[in-house]
Amino acid sequence: MTDRLARARTTGILAVLRAPSPEHALRTAEAIIAGGVTGIEVTFSTPEAPAVIRELVSRHGDGIYVGAGTVTTTAQAQDAVAAGARFLVSPGTLPDLTRAMRDTGAVVMTGAMTPTEVMGALALGVDVVKIFPASLGGPSYLNALRGPFPDAPLMPTGGVRPDNLADWFAAGSVAVGAGGDLASSPSIAAEDWDDITRRARAFAAALAASRR
Repeated sequence: MTDRLARARTTGILAVLRAPSPEHALRTAEAIIAGGVTGIEVTFSTPEAPAVIRELVSRHGDGIYVGAGTVTTTAQAQDAVAAGARFLVSPGTLPDLTRAMRDTGAVVMTGAMTPTEVMGALALGVDVVKIFPASLGGPSYLNALRGPFPDAPLMPTGGVRPDNLADWFAAGSVAVGAGGDLASSPSIAAEDWDDITRRARAFAAALAASRR
């Protein structure tokens, strides 16, 4: 049986990309990739997100793992996959939307925080339960969820930093979502691509260290 999460596991870090324009999104993605992080989640809070996804796929092909985030409608899910998205991420878990996301064939990651929400997401057959906002509980909360859900594919997003990356994986994360600590909004606004690349290098180094 094919492991649908093999690429997510290998990639390890999904950079949550929120940018004020398609141009900023592409420059940010390139800075992140230059730093060694190859998982890019283009959120629908970014203008023309499908066009950004399409361009990144055109430039890098299988060299990166590209998906769409902040998916809140069926149309967004379909447009993202048509553009080449390999995975879809929603901040919550709505039954009809989740089913529509699954129907695209892409890897589906939907948000949950409480045990009840985790159970609901798993019952709908999602590939990954995104624990969000994970900053509320930290790695210890993810570890606590392992009690009732020892085999559930969990991905924390929010509060993930290079200095605690190893703790998240020790708690059993499939992968992690990294937002502002990686693709910093002030750095994007200032077009400080070197800072974003530096941050990406720190995340990539922490991931490598966690796997030794």
